[in-house]
Amino acid sequence: MTQLWVNDKVVAVTPVLAGPCTVTQVKTESTDAYEAVQIAFGVRREKNINKPQRGHFKKAAVLPKVAREFRTTTADLKVGDVITVGTFVVGDEIDVSGTSKGKGFQGVVKRHGFAGGRKSHGNKDQLRMPGSVGAKGPAHIFKGMRMAGQMGNESVTVKNLTVIAIDEEQNLIYIKGAIPGAINSLVAIKGPGELKINLTAKEEIKEEAPIAETEEKTEEAPLEEVKEEVKEEAPLVEEKTEEKVEAEAAPADAK
Repeated sequence: MTQLWVNDKVVAVTPVLAGPCTVTQVKTESTDAYEAVQIAFGVRREKNINKPQRGHFKKAAVLPKVAREFRTTTADLKVGDVITVGTFVVGDEIDVSGTSKGKGFQGVVKRHGFAGGRKSHGNKDQLRMPGSVGAKGPAHIFKGMRMAGQMGNESVTVKNLTVIAIDEEQNLIYIKGAIPGAINSLVAIKGPGELKINLTAKEEIKEEAPIAETEEKTEEAPLEEVKEEVKEEAPLVEEKTEEKVEAEAAPADAK
């Protein structure tokens, strides 16, 4: 974590590298019986990716480090679309989901915040014990009883966090407060509003195509002008020929 100045206050923030993320697969009701989108992040070394994965990511022209699938409507998404931090705005309220740090097998004091036993006479080795776990009548442990066990390494979502600053050049987003997970771990950021995407390479080529057509037409324009000039001269020739025919027919009538 780090700190940022907001007006006259210092705010604790967590910088997150949030992109660029590329859409590598779009699932629809007709092809997969449900709607979802697969988003890839990071860059993997070429020798660490197998042939089936290369074929899968070939359309998107990326070799990502990780890929995750999200259930969402896929009407406006296409393979190759790129999502950046530009889809967020300073002040947005977001939810961040991640995997918490694994802390191994822990007791009830650390895992659940129990106060422990009394520090008085007669409580030898009972300071951090859980104490009673239920009445004698049922004679078994009920499900959900808070006891010692595995702590951490589970999915955690922190809601209503605020976006403090955005660095679009480095694809960094500064989130107020702490988020789950260790350094270099993966998180999913969810926020309100529409998802902004960059144009795919195919769409950029289509947009540039009309410009090329206009340039070709401008080069051929002089030839078209020459043809028009020839067409304009043609009626004059026809008029001259008709006049000659009338002049020759006149003397014959006079005779």
